[in-house]
Amino acid sequence: MENFDVVVIGTGPAGEGAAMMLSKNHRKVAVVERYTEVGGGCTHWGTIPSKALRHAVKTLSDLRANPLLRKMSASLTATLPQLLSTAGTVIEAQVHMRRRFYDRNRVPVLEGTARFVDPHTLEITPRSGDPYRVRAERFVIATGSRPYHPPGLDFSHPRVLDSDSVLRYGQTPFSVAIYGAGVIGCEYASIFLNMGLKVTLINTQERLLSFMDEEIAEALSYHLRDQGCIIRHNEQFERLEARSDDVVMHLKSGRSIKTDVLLWANGRTGNTDDMNLEAVGLKTKQRGQIAVNEHYQTAVPHIFAAGDVIGPPALASAAYQQGSYVGQYIVDAAAPPRRSDLIPSGIYTIPEISSVGRTERELQEAGVPYEIGHVHFKSLARAQMTGQRVGMLKLLFHTKTLEILGVHCFGDNASEIVHIGQTVMASGDINNLRYFISTTFNYPTMAEAYRIAAYNGLNRLA
Repeated sequence: MENFDVVVIGTGPAGEGAAMMLSKNHRKVAVVERYTEVGGGCTHWGTIPSKALRHAVKTLSDLRANPLLRKMSASLTATLPQLLSTAGTVIEAQVHMRRRFYDRNRVPVLEGTARFVDPHTLEITPRSGDPYRVRAERFVIATGSRPYHPPGLDFSHPRVLDSDSVLRYGQTPFSVAIYGAGVIGCEYASIFLNMGLKVTLINTQERLLSFMDEEIAEALSYHLRDQGCIIRHNEQFERLEARSDDVVMHLKSGRSIKTDVLLWANGRTGNTDDMNLEAVGLKTKQRGQIAVNEHYQTAVPHIFAAGDVIGPPALASAAYQQGSYVGQYIVDAAAPPRRSDLIPSGIYTIPEISSVGRTERELQEAGVPYEIGHVHFKSLARAQMTGQRVGMLKLLFHTKTLEILGVHCFGDNASEIVHIGQTVMASGDINNLRYFISTTFNYPTMAEAYRIAAYNGLNRLA
């Protein structure tokens, strides 16, 4: 039986972050992966394929909207399977790159399903061959999550999909009902709308993306409706009729919605059910998630957990940082916790949404005196040239100190643009609205939105 300092379970962003940090600090570490390749759900059936699909759809949509190419591209059509196929080369490149990370850092990848035998022993069952065991002083659970399947809903039916199976769907439906208007639901609504499908988005809450800045969320809501999306707020699922040619969703309000397919996008479940956590004295939350402290330690101090398996924010970027911090903490227990308030959110609708810091509602509830500086992208020369005029940048800042408290962006490349504000917010000595006025931005760029928004904010001050 081989012994390790640390065994990491899962090779998604959290597992990779932990393994790389530990290996670079000369710890004997191994990773366990039950899939055929490294990368986790992020690479194979989550972030990478869905964002590759989004990019393909947006490229086609932009071609059709381009005045120079409109006549030539008007007849261009693509099926959902054709658009999905564009992800293959990206996945292959990502797997090759990540496999090299483990090889170059001499981290063995143990292929198979991991199951705890006792607090320091794992049994690994490979796809072929006999089970074997490894021991370690510490473990990092980074097994990720999967779509939540409510009892009584038959996901084996070809017209009932989740966010994993939709990426393997072999047809192009005419209409889609999406139950759940969180990040995944809004992203797929946007993708399908830009493919020309009829979309009904069923939201269980009062408004879209309730955790986001209200003005930005309302902008997305308006844009989706403008593209033809039907949004139903405050609705609850009751039952589904899955028939050979369509599905009918019955809601508790009495409303029935008939579409070609249903995409269930309401919640995630932690991948912990086959790990025999009882053998180490660990219990999970209702949906298989693991509770951790500020150092990502579970109730068993030598076992850590990071990434989607611990719940929100459930972002690949955050998962990597969490895993990396776990590795750092194992090497040096004096390592201070990393800031979680500056983790940006990225929502890959068309256009994108991205934000970092606090929202107006949070500032109001905390009694913080703040003001707003904003600019609409239609005013920027770069947006006028590219035709990507939809969107805005919104800066929230303290009225006395001018400290940047939040950055919220809606529009093309929002997930890139937000990083300028994030960097300033993380740099205490320059975190001031006047920084955006005193610095020089290339012209024409989308980045100059910060300068214009800063002037807009200063003009609001008494």
